Amino acid sequence: MSLPTVRPSLGDHLLRISRVVEELRVKLERFRETLQRAQLDLPIGVLDNLRQIATTLVELQQEADAHEQERRNLQALSEIGQVVNSSLDLQTVLNEVMDTIIHLTGAERAFLMMRDDGGGEMETLAARNWERMSLDEEEIQISDTIVEQAINSGDAVLTTNAQTDPRFGKQDSIVSFALRSILCVPLNIKGKLIGVIYADNRAREGLFQENECKLLLDFANQAAVALENARLFNSVKRSLDEVSELKNLMEDVFNSIVSGVLTSDSEDLITLCNRAAENILATTRQVLLGTSLRQQLEPLSEDLPTKIDQVEKEDKRFRGLEVQTEISDRGKVDLSLNLSPLKTAEDTTRGVAIVVDDLTEKRRLEAQRRLFERMVSPAVIDQLDPDALQLGGQRTQITTFFADIRGFTAFSEKKKPEKLVAVLNQYLAAAAEAILCEEGTIDKFLGDAVMAWFNAPIPQKDHALRAVRAAIALKSSVKALHQELPGDMQLSFGIGIHGGEALLGLVGTQRRVEYTAIGDCVNTAKRLQENAAAGQILISQETAKPILKSIEIVAVAPVVAEGKTHPIEVYEVVGLVSSSKSS
Repeated sequence: MSLPTVRPSLGDHLLRISRVVEELRVKLERFRETLQRAQLDLPIGVLDNLRQIATTLVELQQEADAHEQERRNLQALSEIGQVVNSSLDLQTVLNEVMDTIIHLTGAERAFLMMRDDGGGEMETLAARNWERMSLDEEEIQISDTIVEQAINSGDAVLTTNAQTDPRFGKQDSIVSFALRSILCVPLNIKGKLIGVIYADNRAREGLFQENECKLLLDFANQAAVALENARLFNSVKRSLDEVSELKNLMEDVFNSIVSGVLTSDSEDLITLCNRAAENILATTRQVLLGTSLRQQLEPLSEDLPTKIDQVEKEDKRFRGLEVQTEISDRGKVDLSLNLSPLKTAEDTTRGVAIVVDDLTEKRRLEAQRRLFERMVSPAVIDQLDPDALQLGGQRTQITTFFADIRGFTAFSEKKKPEKLVAVLNQYLAAAAEAILCEEGTIDKFLGDAVMAWFNAPIPQKDHALRAVRAAIALKSSVKALHQELPGDMQLSFGIGIHGGEALLGLVGTQRRVEYTAIGDCVNTAKRLQENAAAGQILISQETAKPILKSIEIVAVAPVVAEGKTHPIEVYEVVGLVSSSKSS
């Protein structure tokens, strides 16, 4: 705020005139002496009249100065009123208030203290000096006693020299801070004390008089309202900032939700749409907002508008409505929708809220898993961690199972490829079903053969018996299959079973791996299968011993296997021992 320009006042002019009159009187007094020597004299009463005029002019000058000072104070109050009411920024208002007080009163420093938001302790909100500079905390050296007296009494406190004032002279702060002229007035609004204004001058005595006290009281009454408005505005602004921050946070959270969210009002117009909904529906918020929810969702499923009606009119909720549809730019998609009423705080329905989950990728992965499970045992899939796959393996005791279709090469020469594959799949499906029913792990299909094992990755105490049961079940399945196929398509498996230690794990490269078993026990099982006749199940002696009480076997000729020093003692499995026999 610019300070008013000081121009000569009426009192200044009267003072100059009184001085001129006095000078004229003095000159006439001297001239009178000259006239008296010439036996002449001035008219009677001239000098007295001039003296009286000079005295009157001085009195008028003093009265004019008082009026001029009052005018200046009123002008200053008007100008500061404009300043404090022109801004709602609290700190700006406070600084202007303090600077104006210093200018009006001649104070060295001015402080403004207001109650905190709890209405308790006073806190210094502004501290300024005559150079229009803010004071540091360590420079705020005031008389707490005088402040307390102004607060408790609700009246202004004035001392022309605190050092000698009997009310305050013995106070430590007065002495240690060398305080002299002090003026402290209360700030009141609607009869409630909200703070005080404190001004002082540590160098001059008698600076503040009743005139400054009255001026500061008038100013405090005017400034209190502006200060309270500024403080309230500051509080509201903080609240709005917090609300805005919370709103932004909620928008960030809303847009971070992976599910699509749509809301509509009672007029069926879409009022809210998050980023996920835009991505799922392959559109933009600008296109969706303000349009009919029913019209937007009807292309997804014809019965959705009816369900929306039920939500609005009957307060029904729909969970997990699955929809398979075509969306432009995305193609075929699988969606899951949850529909519920959009309620107000008073539990009044004001529209519909819809959460849309995109199941397209999930359904694709599920289909891939189902396909994978037809090639690899589900037990293997569940045991493997895709993020921790490493080449190599560990030694494990397993029972290996080999089954091969006898005569398939000659059979294939007479059939078309399409027919051949159809028949082959029926036999291999029977083999897979028999193995998986016993919780075996299918390693691979080798043309017309299948390799599997038991006891890994899930430990199975009866793994040898499980392998035998799978082989017997396969024979039964083949017999049932023969009932459906013509004679020229009736084929049979030769099966070999052997148990032992194998290295079980991943074999291959980082780009292509295979979960398999490697070891002599695998090779031995393969050799037994190669020597098995159609419909025959051969099992090694080592494998048969632990389960002799559970299976029926007959001895067959030892198998001479390539790479083996001695022939392999084997048995043919005839069947399982019935429960009555085993007991």
